[in-house]
Amino acid sequence: MDEHDLHLAHAAKSTYVVRPPKQALATFGTTSVRYYLVTEPAYAELEVNEAADESVIREGNVRAERPQVVTPSYLSRHEGFGSHAQEYLDHLMREYGPDAPGLMYTYKNEFMETSIVSGTPDEVTRRITARLDREQRPLEAVIRGVDELWDVSLMKFIYDLTSSSVGSNVAELRGKGLLQMDDGIPREARQRIDQLIEQARQGTVDPSVVHRELERWGLFDEYQDRFLGLFA
Repeated sequence: MDEHDLHLAHAAKSTYVVRPPKQALATFGTTSVRYYLVTEPAYAELEVNEAADESVIREGNVRAERPQVVTPSYLSRHEGFGSHAQEYLDHLMREYGPDAPGLMYTYKNEFMETSIVSGTPDEVTRRITARLDREQRPLEAVIRGVDELWDVSLMKFIYDLTSSSVGSNVAELRGKGLLQMDDGIPREARQRIDQLIEQARQGTVDPSVVHRELERWGLFDEYQDRFLGLFA
């Protein structure tokens, strides 16, 4: 492991969630989690201002879209994967089959602001946590991270948030029969395609989005008449 990898591993190991969200990610909708990422400022190591205890707070929103049921075969048709990712997908297809269902989560980070406040990171996280608990904010989180690699700390938070939500998301999807296969395609995916076609018909989704999804599932021939009907 080179020095860069060691720094990344240290940042991930040093990151912990002081106050996690009180709710899991929604199975059938979008979830927005506001975060407060508290770090010791990088300049503290230079001992330039050792008399003052200060902390950096980065605030933002992590927006998690509704988790999608996908398969290794579907993912292999995505653009933008490197050779190593493709090798891993090939491994999944050999190990579990090309149509084994799994969940794909997509996120968008909406960065808001950065501020420097008085107090050590431990003191600041306690203050923010006490306020959020007092105000009963179920979808707000407090994270203790590493300043120079704060984005790694944020990704570690997102990974933990996903891991804690997978169980309930899978249970809800299975309870509605959406993980079952319908002619080699998960029912949730067919439901999503139906919704995209309807949204395209209403003009809220570009038909190219529908076409791309059909191609990724290898379903264009099956849905060709409905797709072409969007232009009639």
